[in-house]
Amino acid sequence: MENRHFAALFVLALGAADLAAPALADEVNLYSARKEDLIKPLLDRFTEKTGITVNLITGEADVLLKRIVAEGKNTPADLLLTTDVGRLYRAKSEGVTAPIGSAALVAAVPAQYRDPADHWVGLSLRARPIMYVKGKVDPAELSTYEALVDAKWQGRICIRSSSNVYNQSMMAAMIAADGAEAAENWAKGLVANFARPPEGGDRDQIKAAAAGQCDIAIANTYYLAGMVGSEEAAQREAAAKVAVFWPNQDGRGTHVNVSGAALVKASRHPDAARALLEFLANDESQAWYAEANGEYPVRPGIGLSPVLAEWGTFKADELNLERLGELNAEALMIMDRAGWK
Repeated sequence: MENRHFAALFVLALGAADLAAPALADEVNLYSARKEDLIKPLLDRFTEKTGITVNLITGEADVLLKRIVAEGKNTPADLLLTTDVGRLYRAKSEGVTAPIGSAALVAAVPAQYRDPADHWVGLSLRARPIMYVKGKVDPAELSTYEALVDAKWQGRICIRSSSNVYNQSMMAAMIAADGAEAAENWAKGLVANFARPPEGGDRDQIKAAAAGQCDIAIANTYYLAGMVGSEEAAQREAAAKVAVFWPNQDGRGTHVNVSGAALVKASRHPDAARALLEFLANDESQAWYAEANGEYPVRPGIGLSPVLAEWGTFKADELNLERLGELNAEALMIMDRAGWK
């Protein structure tokens, strides 16, 4: 979940009556939970290359999904672009998505970053590693997510709330890897090592670590990259105080998630929608995600930005991300029983 400001929902001069009317074949309507500056340059490039206009509607992820559900067969939406596979899974579960049907995407995007039933595809990759304060934590002390329950980390860990879908997906990955009982024991042990009650977003966890409130933060690398390149000196200074550690490199690998898109079942422009998805997965777009957004490409062989390259390569968990959605409800119950607020 990206806690972006809620942009006014708009449909580019379309009135309420126009929403139900057949639209032109040379356009695609995109409902996006990504704020405009994180996707618009790619959409403009797509229009430049194909002549297909993208009508962009931005808003909070859960609100956009509810809107598509409420609009039903009359929705103007062709694509839903959102963050975290948990949300993509919810869209599929609500019955508002359909198989994409693109051989190009199947060939381009690794299977673990695609829905097995073809309802969604990952477009950029985010890792959720351990971030530690330089000079206060020896990276040789770190190894796995599971080892964070060790007593030596008591009062030293910052992480955001269990209501955050990123943490829910991380918990789901723990269930998939170690089983429900071990995952619940881990959650209880992690809670016991919290430096403070969870509050704020991922950047707040990094800032808290930099300010001495904790020694370890668990956060998505996307946020750290944004802080490194921030125009605000305070954010850059906080980011400079922490380093990235890739956990579970001798086992399943570091937990990863995606931002991705689903084809809306009621789409009136499925061909244009597929063309846009294929464009967002091509070499040019994947390189742009890495350079401009601080996200990892979903495809192998794409160059990284200097910031990402500085953190080094890592082994990512190869679990099919659909499993994270399937295990979301169980993850929430475990987190609740563990006292993870």
